[in-house]
Amino acid sequence: MTRLNKIMSWLRQHWFELGLGLALASSIYLCVTPSSPLALVLWLNLIALFLHQFEEYRYPGYFPGMINTVMFASQAPDRYPLNPNSALLINVALGWAIYWLAAVFGAQFIWLGIAAIFVSCGNVLAHTFLFNLKGKTVYNPGMATALLLFLPLALYFFLLLWQNQTAAWFDWLGGIGLGLALTYLGIFKMIDWQKDKRTPYIFPPRCLPPASRKK
Repeated sequence: MTRLNKIMSWLRQHWFELGLGLALASSIYLCVTPSSPLALVLWLNLIALFLHQFEEYRYPGYFPGMINTVMFASQAPDRYPLNPNSALLINVALGWAIYWLAAVFGAQFIWLGIAAIFVSCGNVLAHTFLFNLKGKTVYNPGMATALLLFLPLALYFFLLLWQNQTAAWFDWLGGIGLGLALTYLGIFKMIDWQKDKRTPYIFPPRCLPPASRKK
């Protein structure tokens, strides 16, 4: 196994723990770096993403098995259709990149900030209503951070835009359009494009819902 393969293998199983470290590093950065209210919200949105992903994939961490079972009626929820490789691409290659770009440039390019916040709002709706209704549950991994972090940050972000009249109509159009594209192409279609029943990338038992682990 080459060095690159070893790194990728480690990332597939531990990227969400790396994200927790990045959340701490970002928090320290915010404490020592002056930021405008708008930039501060977008940095906090990035930190919320790291914490949200940790809740989904590590503690309690059974989001992968839950979504494969609830949304796709999978007979192999530990690998199909979402698998560790597609989860890495969706959450790190796309999610971290978009949220980081929004944190750094979103206060200047408002449409970029709107897009990232729009994706966060999509997470709130999906975790609070869609997954619970489909799975007949009252909680799913990611719901707590969606409600306690994403939701208040999104409300404050939109309040700032309204108070300061910061966003023009084309910012809203571009931001919402990009947010929709990221949600559809970057999440749902990415899962579909990367699905493989014979994939060598398999989630560990802790990523399955507790009821499934007993079988």
